Amino acid sequence: MLQKPRIYIDGYNVSLVKGTGVATYARNLSFALRDLGAEVGVLYGTANATTSFHALSREVAFFDQRARKESWLSKRLLDLQRAATLPFGEIATQVPITGSVIRDGLSARLPYFDHIWNAQGLYEKQEFYAKFFGGRLHVHFRHSPDIMHWTYPLALRVANAKNIYTLHDLVPLRLPYTTLDNKRAYFSLISRLTKSADHIVTVSEASKKDIINFFGIPEDRITNTYQAVDIPAQYRDKPISDVKTDVTGLFGLNYKQYFLFFGAIEPKKNVGRMIEAYLASGVTDPLVILGKKAWKSEEELRLVEARNDRVLQLDYASFPLLVSLIRGAKAVLFPSLYEGFGLPALEAMLLGTPVLTSNTASMPEVVGDAALQVNPYDVRGMVEGIRALDSDAELRGRLADAGPMRAQLFSPERYQARLSGVYGKFVKLRDDA
Repeated sequence: MLQKPRIYIDGYNVSLVKGTGVATYARNLSFALRDLGAEVGVLYGTANATTSFHALSREVAFFDQRARKESWLSKRLLDLQRAATLPFGEIATQVPITGSVIRDGLSARLPYFDHIWNAQGLYEKQEFYAKFFGGRLHVHFRHSPDIMHWTYPLALRVANAKNIYTLHDLVPLRLPYTTLDNKRAYFSLISRLTKSADHIVTVSEASKKDIINFFGIPEDRITNTYQAVDIPAQYRDKPISDVKTDVTGLFGLNYKQYFLFFGAIEPKKNVGRMIEAYLASGVTDPLVILGKKAWKSEEELRLVEARNDRVLQLDYASFPLLVSLIRGAKAVLFPSLYEGFGLPALEAMLLGTPVLTSNTASMPEVVGDAALQVNPYDVRGMVEGIRALDSDAELRGRLADAGPMRAQLFSPERYQARLSGVYGKFVKLRDDA
């Protein structure tokens, strides 16, 4: 019997309570690895110690989400300890999963795993290491995986394994005024990764072109796998009556009588121009903005306070409720300035909700003719697009029919086939047999 290849991913983003688009990417990747027949491990870097001799104590410590409070002195001592020990690398320890900790409430954000590993404070340590030593901090396992797939650019590598890195986009370099990254450190890290990684993965032809142009990476060392879009059937096929109950009973909205934006509220997402266009359009159906406030969110939302009778701002909704909000919307607005892939637009399309999005970066190749595309810098163009979606039932019907068909190009099965081409360079997969 063919031994399963060991392919691990990082838990850098999936450990976040509210998650991000990259967290969704990592979760989808974990399930794709399972379906490709790999033995899947997830490497976390929680701050809580998971090295106790008692298995249950280690499991409880891993799932304990309390943030430890450290004094100034303890932080300085920790910095000294890091400086002394990090050149030798970090050791990952396996977290026992005994079933004693009830995980039902975490199922929506946990990736698939055959086993979990942790290196205490790993992701903070890699920042420290990159700043003071350069290069990549080594992570050691008792038995190294065949492949370590880092789902985000990190100054880390697993010893005795093939290290693959996903670079979703180069937004900090293409639109430096929209992010808080240290641009010099970011450029240095990406430059090192493109030179030293065993392979680079990205999520669109637009991002692939950017990476090649910026860093001169040979085309045979980078692969565009796109992403998978998949929503569990119990949410995707929930009866319309239940969807109506969700949007009306919980949010006071009428089914198919509101517009929706969902995503982080930050400069890249273009929320400010979107709100301006919506208010100028004169449509009477409300605009719902669902997303975590990030950098410059106050500036992006400055018009909401003046016209809060037409704009409803929500910080968070659980995934099942998010799906209901998408399905209940007249249209989803996603006029982002720049996206490596643009998963929110595709999720809405999969659910049959018309989408207005931008005509920049990856969006045209992802949505095709199944969404309404506008120049994200042109408020007047957005106004016309919103008015068209509001008044033209035939247009909404065409987009609602075309969206799910377009989304099938990014099905889990197609995604697995693209991933197989990457991993097949290094290991024997079940589908290769």
